[in-house]
This record gives sequence, C-alpha cells and structure tokens, in this order.
Amino acid sequence: MPTRMDQHPWRLGPRSQRWFDRLLVAGLLLLAVGHVLAGQPASALFSVAEVVPLLWRRHHAWPVFLAVAAISAMQAVAVDEPTVGQLAFPVAVWSVARCAPRWQGVAALLVGYAGAVVAATRWLVGFGAGEITAGNLAPYGVTISAIVTAAWALGSAAQSREKYVDSLVARAEQAERMAEREVELAARDERSRIAREMHDVVAHGLSVIVVQADGARYAAAKDPDVAVDTLATISTTGREALTEMRRLLGLLRDGDTGVAPQPGLDDVRHLVDEARAAGARVVADLPQAPTDVADGVGLAAYRIVQEALTNVRKHAGPAATASVRVSVGRAVEVEVRDDGRGAAAPSDGHGLGLVGMRERAAVHGGTLAAGPATGGGFVVSARLPL
Repeated sequence: MPTRMDQHPWRLGPRSQRWFDRLLVAGLLLLAVGHVLAGQPASALFSVAEVVPLLWRRHHAWPVFLAVAAISAMQAVAVDEPTVGQLAFPVAVWSVARCAPRWQGVAALLVGYAGAVVAATRWLVGFGAGEITAGNLAPYGVTISAIVTAAWALGSAAQSREKYVDSLVARAEQAERMAEREVELAARDERSRIAREMHDVVAHGLSVIVVQADGARYAAAKDPDVAVDTLATISTTGREALTEMRRLLGLLRDGDTGVAPQPGLDDVRHLVDEARAAGARVVADLPQAPTDVADGVGLAAYRIVQEALTNVRKHAGPAATASVRVSVGRAVEVEVRDDGRGAAAPSDGHGLGLVGMRERAAVHGGTLAAGPATGGGFVVSARLPL
C-alpha cells in the first residue's frame, strides 16, 4: 500500500527537513556576521537570538513564533536599524500557518501586522526621517505587512492542501480496506459453498456404500453373485465420489481451475438409478432430458434431490419407498417424499443437510420446506424460480 509520503511528492522527508532548517539557520547567521563587521554587536546578538529558534519551528511552531516575536519586540526597543534577524519573523509566521491550528495562524498574522507598524516606525527613527507621518510610514508598513501576509497565506495554503490530500488518501485506504473485506467475504462464501458440496458428495457416496456393503455381507453366504454385483456398485460409487471430491479440492489449489462439469438437472435420473441399484425403492417422475435450465439452478435441484435421497436411506428405514418428482415450468419444482419412519426419527429439522438445501434454494430466490408428510413419512419440497 502506498504511504502518505508517496501521496505528497512535494513534501521533504524528516531528515531532509532537518537539513533544510539547519542550512536556513546557518545562512541567516552567516548574514548576521555583517553586523559584527559593521560594528553593530547588539544587532548581531538579537539576530542570533531570533534565528536560532527556527531549528524547532516544525514541531513547536507556536512556541517558536512567540519566542521570535518577543525577541523582535525587545530589538525594536534597543535597536533602531533593521537587522538580519527580522527575516526570522515571516519564517516563523509561515511555520505557524503551516503546522499549527488555524487560530494560532490568525493570531500570528495579527501580531505580524502590529509588528509591521512598530518596525516601520523604528526604521524611520533610525533613518532620521524627522517627523513621522502616515505618508512616510505607509510604504514601510505596507511592505512589511505584505511580506507577513504572503508568509501566512503560503503556510495556510500548504496546510489546506495537505489536509485535502490526506483526506483523499484516507478515503483510498478505506476503499482498499472495503475491497479487501469484500474479497474476504467472497472467499468465505466460496469456502462455505465448497463445504456444502463436500458434505453432499461424502454423505451421498458413503450412504450408498454403507447400504451396499450391508447388503453384500448378508448376501455373500447365500448368493455370491449378488455380493459380486454389490461390490461392483460400491466400487463405482466410490470412484465417482472420489472424482467429485478431487474436483472440489482442486478449487482450493493454485494452478487447478476446477472446471470439470458439475452435475445438473438432467443428472437427477442418474441419482434415481444409483439409489435403485443400492436397493432402495424409488418412484420417479422426471422431465424428459435435456432440459433448458440454468446451470446454477440445475445444480441446486440436483443437490437437493441428492441430499433428500441420502436422508431417506439414513432415516426412513429399509422398507421405505421414496417418490421423486421434478417438474420444469416457470420454476423448477422438486419433491422427494417417503413413507418410512423419517417423521418419527428424532430431528429438529435443522441438520447440516437441511440447512445446505435451504441455502441452495435461497441463493436462487427459491424456497424449501422439509417436514413430516401427511399420513406418515417425510417430505422435502423446493421451488427454484427460473
């Protein structure tokens, strides 16, 4: 992320500022040597006292200005002629306007106007102007006031510009944080989606494998051929589950696009055939393939049927019959009903599978209801608008 210094290309760094202030003070002190050569030790002393505080003007602008103003007032009493040290006054005014609160900058400006009148008067006295009138006072007073005003205006403009740029930088940083937050939320949603997919794949595949394995165990002693067919079904189901798990896990790896085709509405028929091969009694009323349904809606309908059939195998009992009905009109309507003991099974209707089904329906603006069916059993019904 760019730093605030990057947003102010005109601003010197802390180290450069210190060296600039040292050079400024050194240059003014060098000019003050002229007072010594001219036999003006008082002017040289006052110049040094006014100039040296400028070393701390950036971090202590108001105290430095007060010190410079106080020394300038004492100089006006003790010395008649202009001094090099008086150049420190507009620098101090600029520093207050630039680095201090606004009211202190205005106060420094007003003090500068008062100092302009005093300095002009003392200069006229030092030059032997005789009677001091508004006519001969005005040129000096206006010139000094203009210098003070220019220093204050430049400092105030620099402060306003910096505040404006800082506000832009703050907004940019806030926008960047919001963008990072949106990316984080999107990643969280994607992880939740993958978790739902993994749950559907694992729950469905393992339930089929468990049911088939139980059947193979009982049939092995009486009819080995049935056991062989059952083991083949287990093998096929396991491979399909592993393939889909690899696809989902590929979404979490760098360099793997995870673009393997996802199941859709036309693949519901495969779920029914798989359930029947696992020994379940399933009656199906499905639309003729292929269906013209959006991929997202088709995947949601497929997963709802898959989870509902998984719940039938886990909760309805071995003698239950499941009825699967899917219709496509202005919406995709899905209903999976069984006549087993699912209604009597202990459940609050808020298991992970049911939550996932409701979330899938809600993502596409649909609804899902799940609960005991009239006359016994359990029913899951969903409506997904197209």
